[in-house]
Amino acid sequence: MAEQPGWWGRTLHRLTAAQDELEAEDLQRASKAEGATPMCACQDHQDACVAGTIRSVTVRNRAGGPSLEAEVYDGSGSLTLVFLGRRQIPGIEAGRSLKAFGRVSRDERRTVIFNPRYELLPAPTPP
Repeated sequence: MAEQPGWWGRTLHRLTAAQDELEAEDLQRASKAEGATPMCACQDHQDACVAGTIRSVTVRNRAGGPSLEAEVYDGSGSLTLVFLGRRQIPGIEAGRSLKAFGRVSRDERRTVIFNPRYELLPAPTPP
């Protein structure tokens, strides 16, 4: 997300950039306003506060019990929140914005936070 200098530069960027790029920039701005760490900067085995929009919600079986998995995107990357022992959580649904806190676990496939503390946020408003 590069800040464009001046009114003309920002306007030109908004007119010529792809819609996905503009949405990613808006999400990064909203995440930064919440004081969250960009998901691309989350380190393995470190506590982190992340904020973003839920892209998908899936129920899977882990070790014989259910787990609810929510993929969250903040414009810089994505992260999976895993709620062990849960099939559903009110408010955790695709398109919803949230802020989550927990210990990050990374492997070669994905970045995960197990059983995070979370806070549902209002939908981001365009600038």
